Amino acid sequence: MRWLPLFLGAARLAVAASTTTTTEEEDDVAAYTKFNDVSIPPLIELTPDNWEKESKAGKWLMVKHYSPYCPHCIDFAPTYQTLYEFYYTSKPVGDENANFTNFYDFRFGTINCVAYYDLCSAHKASSYPTTSLFKNGEQVEALKGVKSMVVLSEVVEKALEETKPGTRPAKLELPKPGDTSAPGFVSKVGTLKEATNEDTKIDSVQDVPKTDLVKDAAKVEQAEKDTFITGNDEYLMPTPKTEEKPVDKVVEKVADKATETKAASKADPSVEAKAKIEKAKEEEKKSTPAAYYEAPAAAAAAAASIKGNKPKSTPNPNGISQPLTAESFQSQVTMTQEPWFIKFYAPWCHHCQAMAANWAQVAREMKGRLNIGEVNCEQEQRLCKDVRVTGYPTIQFFRGGERAEYTGLRGLGDFLAYAEKAIDISNGVQDVDAASFKALEEKEEVIFVYFYDHATTTEDFLALERLPLSLIGRAKLVKTRDPEMYDRFKITTWPRLLVSREGRPTYYQPLTPNEMRGTRQVLNWMKSVWLPIVPEMTASNAREIMDGKIVVLGLLNRDDEESFTGAIREMKSAANEWMDKQIQLFQLERQELRNAKQLRIEEAEDRNDQRALRNAKNIRINMDRADRKEITFAWVDGTFWQRWIRTTYGIDVKDTGDRIIINDEDSRRYWDQTTTGNPIVPSRTSILETITKISQNPLNIKPKLTISAFEKMFFDMRMTFSEHPYLTMGCILGIAFGCLSWFRNSARAQRRGTHFKLEEGGVSAPAEKGSTGGFIQSVFGGNGGNSNGPKAD
Repeated sequence: MRWLPLFLGAARLAVAASTTTTTEEEDDVAAYTKFNDVSIPPLIELTPDNWEKESKAGKWLMVKHYSPYCPHCIDFAPTYQTLYEFYYTSKPVGDENANFTNFYDFRFGTINCVAYYDLCSAHKASSYPTTSLFKNGEQVEALKGVKSMVVLSEVVEKALEETKPGTRPAKLELPKPGDTSAPGFVSKVGTLKEATNEDTKIDSVQDVPKTDLVKDAAKVEQAEKDTFITGNDEYLMPTPKTEEKPVDKVVEKVADKATETKAASKADPSVEAKAKIEKAKEEEKKSTPAAYYEAPAAAAAAAASIKGNKPKSTPNPNGISQPLTAESFQSQVTMTQEPWFIKFYAPWCHHCQAMAANWAQVAREMKGRLNIGEVNCEQEQRLCKDVRVTGYPTIQFFRGGERAEYTGLRGLGDFLAYAEKAIDISNGVQDVDAASFKALEEKEEVIFVYFYDHATTTEDFLALERLPLSLIGRAKLVKTRDPEMYDRFKITTWPRLLVSREGRPTYYQPLTPNEMRGTRQVLNWMKSVWLPIVPEMTASNAREIMDGKIVVLGLLNRDDEESFTGAIREMKSAANEWMDKQIQLFQLERQELRNAKQLRIEEAEDRNDQRALRNAKNIRINMDRADRKEITFAWVDGTFWQRWIRTTYGIDVKDTGDRIIINDEDSRRYWDQTTTGNPIVPSRTSILETITKISQNPLNIKPKLTISAFEKMFFDMRMTFSEHPYLTMGCILGIAFGCLSWFRNSARAQRRGTHFKLEEGGVSAPAEKGSTGGFIQSVFGGNGGNSNGPKAD
């Protein structure tokens, strides 16, 4: 009996060892994948212990440096794995039996940088993922961030061509991430199965595998309840509220659908092809990690549930402008997510009275679509003060606790256009793909695009939902996670924001993740770029276009459609070319400053002057262009603004035709002639030639004034005083001191002034020192003009 425990312990150890061995064997088998019906061994896992051996074992080694907790690394994993599988099964031209690894001496591996940070640091992998190519153990190329299959393939193909020139195909068709076969590959296993099941038909419900459907339904139900975790955020996937259906009914529908598809394929072979394509798409989606699709949906759903984008009742059911009090305003506007377009007015205001008819018509037009309201600020003074009403009428758009002030014209068409865009914004930020975005570009001149991926959090989406209100009537805001959109705009980090104007992207450059969520910072950037490349100048945006800029302003006749279209095309061409030139000059200037800094560093190193070296390294490259005026483009309807154009610039487009003037509003000056003295016309050459001369210092073309010379003098004085406050204070103090000194001297002269005395012969004034009388008295010894000296008989 004493040996019984020992025997039991030995038996337990044997069972545990066998279980461990079985599990390890199963893991090894599971590590292999299939591509083109070929078993693919796992990627080489590189560690500090095997690095020297593996890096020298072959000529080429491509390594992915990653972190298992990095969302972008998780996103990149299917791309790198598919790339490896594709090349592992790749064959050189003319030799179908060759082994890729041995023929090209090329291998793939990975390094877990969380476990082996020192090794990644030695490879200078400062961000994840980083894909590096090593040749004979030496790093020759490094790609930072998530790269597409095409970019990675270019690096691999270059190395393969260097190793075995002329063995690579001229045109290479790459698979998509997660594919299990190369494009055009025909599976022999699939062919055999199709041949075996060629005559198989679905004649009854029993032919459909019910067990698989039951398992699939259970998996779907479980997936809906699962919690998905990404980064530091946790999302609970919402369970859709659908009626429970018996599995048998689902099986019957699947069987009926399969039978219909079979019958339709006989009548039209394309049906079967379409069915196979749909099946391939489903398999591709299944091969991609579920987290890639579920996380953004969960975050967006959470943001939508918090924001409550959809109104709960029919807006404006009666088609009237509803009077609001402080109580009804809080209950119907502030405490709900329903959109409201509200007018704040005073009964005695003439502008409010003139606008009343248009406002009532807006309410009728927006019946059932948008709530229209009005607040009498004479009766609701506290409410109007709370919403910061400073003048009448004030018109604002509300959605929940957020608002945007309407600053456009007060015509019926202007109100309706704004209301239509407000309704569109109220539906939330639209999710687009490449096709829908292309269609949107044909309708919208300015589109802000928010790029997100599976790691985007609820906080990011909530920050995004706060932006659209400020863009009503300005631009369109959409979001996307379409890989085709990533490739088009070269997006490698997420989330990312850009504006597309006429297809030309301008990127928002946040320094920290919080700057992507800072509504004020993002809106300030949006305001600087939300105008089209060549916008129409109207009364509502004139200040925004003209102030602080030099504007190439087209005075165009909209009635002449052919001439108008050509002029706009030429102005856009000139604007794009000018912007490209400015970007090149900016990059060149920055590079020159960097080169100058590097020369100082090298000079200090050569002299071994540590103090100079520190100073050189601390030099900041300042690319602030606040002292340079930006040159922008715009056009104005010369017929509608005929009077203003004639009085300001002395031009009438009906007589002179389309013209271009270059206006500097801050200095009250403009240019309307080229260097040759000819008028500037809507031509790319004429515009660019004149801009180049005007942007130089000193000016090569003499400007004209929009005001008189007398007004210009006072205007320059005012501008000088406003731009140089310290100089202004000095001038004022100097003038004040001069006036004070003058009054002081005048007062002294009066105190020391003349007085009268009576003498013989009449009244005389005393001679002061320095006067003519005093001078005669000093010479002749008399009393000036009244001397008592000898008189002639």
